[in-house]
Amino acid sequence: MAVRSDHDIIQGLGDDLPVGIWIARAPGGEQIYVNHAFSQIMGTGLQDAAVGNYATPYRIHTRDGEPYPEHRMPFVRAIVEKRVVMSDDITIHRADGTCVDVRAFGRPVFGDDGAITHVVVAFFDITREVEAERARAESEKRLQLAQRLEAVGTLAGGIAHDFNNLLYGIKLIAAELAANETDPGRKDALALIDDLTDRSAALTRSLLGFARRGKHRAAPVGLSDVIATIAPLFRRTAAGIELEIDLAARDRGTVIGDPGQLEQVVMNLVGNARDAVAGAGRIAIRTRDAELGVPLAAFGRVGEGEYVVLEVADDGPGIPDELRERVFEPYFTTNTKGPRRGTGLGLATVYGIVEQHGGAIEIDRGIDGRGTTMRVYLPRTSRPSEVVQDRARRPQVTAGAGLVLVVDDDDIVRRALTLSIERLGYRALQASCGTDAVELFRTRRAEIRGVVLDMVMPGMNGRATYLGLREIDPDVRAVLLSGYALNEEVQEILDLGVRAFLPKPHSSDQLAEALARAFA
Repeated sequence: MAVRSDHDIIQGLGDDLPVGIWIARAPGGEQIYVNHAFSQIMGTGLQDAAVGNYATPYRIHTRDGEPYPEHRMPFVRAIVEKRVVMSDDITIHRADGTCVDVRAFGRPVFGDDGAITHVVVAFFDITREVEAERARAESEKRLQLAQRLEAVGTLAGGIAHDFNNLLYGIKLIAAELAANETDPGRKDALALIDDLTDRSAALTRSLLGFARRGKHRAAPVGLSDVIATIAPLFRRTAAGIELEIDLAARDRGTVIGDPGQLEQVVMNLVGNARDAVAGAGRIAIRTRDAELGVPLAAFGRVGEGEYVVLEVADDGPGIPDELRERVFEPYFTTNTKGPRRGTGLGLATVYGIVEQHGGAIEIDRGIDGRGTTMRVYLPRTSRPSEVVQDRARRPQVTAGAGLVLVVDDDDIVRRALTLSIERLGYRALQASCGTDAVELFRTRRAEIRGVVLDMVMPGMNGRATYLGLREIDPDVRAVLLSGYALNEEVQEILDLGVRAFLPKPHSSDQLAEALARAFA
């Protein structure tokens, strides 16, 4: 029976270790031993390395991909510092194209005379640890971005709502002046004011969408149906652009959401892609299914589960890496020239709406590796989507009559609204708060035909005011006004019995129609 030598036993133990071992003589660095684990980590065995150069033959790099500096190698540091050293910023680029992150310990071996004779370097595969740390850092980065955008959204939403009220007053006053104006030049100027308030109101709606003010009106809606409905508009506005539409999501890609807001998401993403290709290129609009087993690292947070994915891809120049973290900030735009220069609100609005719908946005490479893909994940629902019915034709509006109680805390808006209501033939009674409105209604209930009520007021808000009015008269006729679009909060008040809803700003014709419908 053969007896194994001490050398064979030691070498056998070294080969069985789960840690990569590399041993070299000092100070020249002649390599004398590597074990199996080292070969597996490096993807190679013992290499013929020139003295003082180990980065090249072993493909040793820093985390950012640069060749690892020789003076920072554990072997060199162990000799210079005469102690055990550690390096945990090494990445091995193996010959098969894979990478391994390692932590290396270099230990000097001293001879009887105190001189260093060898250096032993142990390599630990920490790829999973590094990937987890990267994921954690990315998650924290996304959280910080979300918090920053939330803070900006809170500020933007408050400003947009107040500005919407001012636009509303301007629009009503301009309409009042235009109704009595006979001079053609002045009528044109007033029409221009009306157009400018509409355009300004569109910007405030975008800011309110970004700010996620109020919950959206949630109902099952087919995302593929939303796209199919507005696809003809894409084709009319995409002259010279190759447009691909592939709606592959099963069951029409049904999600819980607001059709109008989801349409806004699609329109903004397609508009952004159209601007990126500058009139000559390809845009792909797709829906598909996805099942996530792990949380997605994207803008917004989504967990495990089934999702409907909206992809809008282009083959334009793409988004520079240094700008990716800013594309969802309001008023940030790189499209600053030409007739289609951006406002910087399109993607901010998309981000706000998507997050409000419980989804997330991922930015990826575009068509054939060129350009950009905006990928929106929205939670799938098994509930059947609702079929959007055609809107009924507007009724013929006749001149109004009777006393209307106008309730709004903003003095300018209240006065302007009163003028518009009186021009329609009604008489108006004003209240600046919910408490005053309830008291006026209590004392003059027999005279008041109906109430026009603002939703957002300090103290007694629109909902509380309406409930107070209803306690006096269960059949009170009320029209609700709001600077926000129709959402769940508004819908809740409508379900209580409010007859009609008008978002601010609106036209005199829309006001007349709402009053006629509510007071019929």
